[in-house]
Amino acid sequence: MAGCVQQEADNTASQPENCEYSDVSAEEAFNLIETGDVFVLDVRTQSEYNNGHLENSYLIPVSELEGRLDEVPSDTVILVYCRSGRRSVTASNILLEAGYCDVYNMEAGFNAWRSAGYPYEE
Repeated sequence: MAGCVQQEADNTASQPENCEYSDVSAEEAFNLIETGDVFVLDVRTQSEYNNGHLENSYLIPVSELEGRLDEVPSDTVILVYCRSGRRSVTASNILLEAGYCDVYNMEAGFNAWRSAGYPYEE
């Protein structure tokens, strides 16, 4: 449901309308990725990313996300993850505040993904 943004009358601000992110397990995240057309957003640090990351994921550390929102597509599903699930909640909220609606947060993050035995790149 990309584009879930309501423009104010003066067009100076946009507010998400009834948008919330959804928490998903590693298994649900895997299934979501398998369906295709998902932007996988890794919000960890560069060094964490270098030590292993989901295939085809895009790195934007959570501390940089607000300044790099132009790199996140607004017309597709977004799956956000970090190491354990805390930073991805912060990132998911940043995305919602910016008007993104089709946002999924992977609970327990990369730790859960790796523990479940799903593929990742090193």
